[in-house]
Amino acid sequence: MSYCDIAPGHPFHGPYHDRQYGFPIADDDALFERLVLEINQAGLSWLTILKKREAFRKAFRDFDIDRVSRMKPDRLLRDPGIIRNRLKINAAIENARRIKAMPISFAAWLDAHHPRSKDEWVKLFRQTFVFTGGEITGSFLMSIGYVPGAHEEWCPVYRKIARLRPRWMR
Repeated sequence: MSYCDIAPGHPFHGPYHDRQYGFPIADDDALFERLVLEINQAGLSWLTILKKREAFRKAFRDFDIDRVSRMKPDRLLRDPGIIRNRLKINAAIENARRIKAMPISFAAWLDAHHPRSKDEWVKLFRQTFVFTGGEITGSFLMSIGYVPGAHEEWCPVYRKIARLRPRWMR
């Protein structure tokens, strides 16, 4: 069964599937949020992450890249609302610093490297970020519509997303 089969009607998966998953994102903080959530999902269920999403937003100050880049992990490690994994928290802070250091926006950086094969994306992400292996990179790119597979062709959301993609991504 695919996500398109199980998500509709679910209190957490349904809204995410219908309004966010696979949709293009242009805002850097929203892209960073998705990257942090994908990193935190490693080894856990996506439902766990969706249930903790508001706590993540609060703890990471709405995923403001500038603010996260200046954070210290100790406060975050004491926050019971998020995944308190030192490696994942350190990755979020370090990745915010790396995004902040880019000469262009995160969205522009992604656009500048599109299209690539999944293997090429994974290599680029491993060179650029921390805690971004093949699964995390692939899931992140699928969740923001950069690589196909978020929705089945029969899914109504598939057609909606296809209309939203920039012409160069079609």
